[in-house]
Amino acid sequence: MAGQMCWFPCLGAESEKILYLRRSPDKPWQPYTSCPEYSVPDYKIDGGSKGWATYQKLHKAGWQLISTAQAQRTNLAIR
Repeated sequence: MAGQMCWFPCLGAESEKILYLRRSPDKPWQPYTSCPEYSVPDYKIDGGSKGWATYQKLHKAGWQLISTAQAQRTNLAIR
């Protein structure tokens, strides 16, 4: 099974979000930067989304996007 992706708010930021990943539903969420085997460098665009390039790569590979609300209801902590 491919993994799951979700956009979580950055600490202290109301609107900015960062991509989080988990390899399977029984694993905790991790920032994409903590997963070098899956992440790719961010685009060099001022104000660009943190993790957008990684999202595009993993989406093409069949990873599932989970809504923030759904992900926050899970019992597994964000790492």
